Amino acid sequence: MTPRGGRTTRPPLFHEDEMTAISHVALLARHLPGLSAFYQTALGLRPLAGDETRLGAGNKLLLELRPAPGAAPHDPRQAGLFHTAFLLPDRAALGRWLRHAPARGIRLSGAADHGVSEALYLDDPEGNGIEIYHDRDPALWPREGDRIAMTTERLDLAALAASADAPWHGAPPGTVIGHVHLQVGDLAAADAFFGGRLGMTRTFDAPGGAWYGWNGYHHHLAGNIWNSRGAGPRNPDMAGLAEVALADAARSGQSLTDPWGTRFRFA
Repeated sequence: MTPRGGRTTRPPLFHEDEMTAISHVALLARHLPGLSAFYQTALGLRPLAGDETRLGAGNKLLLELRPAPGAAPHDPRQAGLFHTAFLLPDRAALGRWLRHAPARGIRLSGAADHGVSEALYLDDPEGNGIEIYHDRDPALWPREGDRIAMTTERLDLAALAASADAPWHGAPPGTVIGHVHLQVGDLAAADAFFGGRLGMTRTFDAPGGAWYGWNGYHHHLAGNIWNSRGAGPRNPDMAGLAEVALADAARSGQSLTDPWGTRFRFA
């Protein structure tokens, strides 16, 4: 892939502390021990300070699990989480994870070359979607103003696996929540929230979905109506997404709720 218009300038870094980005995601867990064990075994997250409900990479919190044994099961037709996307530091790390997955009996639900990234997809035991991916060099992302072209093409799994430079030993330091993809009931209402109240830039569109980012990133949040068109407010007693924590020192302590009840808290 080559940059459009000869543009080769790398956009700003995307996860510096002073810039808005995803901090971590909180899930309501029907069976907390099993869900915590899955994220440790499958994704290589580690308990922080020995706390099985707070999982991360290095010393960074990525996933908070809140016990909710009486919660209703995940309903894929409701608004809420489509997937949480774990961004690895480089392609070799993603290759290591791809080699690790079959040995652990992990079944992929999909794989795609998105042009800006290479991505693998799976589901956790309670139906929460997961993406694990790496970004290609941002200087190569096709840009036209604020727009960033993304694709969905066949991913060369053999080539990705061949990029592994060592065995998988868990999520490496530098792993972050790259983005969160949501199911929403209406794209116009989602645009008013993401673009208006969260101050995001709309970077990409596809049938039934829209993608948004800060700081020149291809997307930190996305919304689609593929399964949830016309959905109303989400059942607050349903397992799945509890909140998305955003890192933004200027708005620390604030919180916003989208039209479907998803809470965004500024950490």
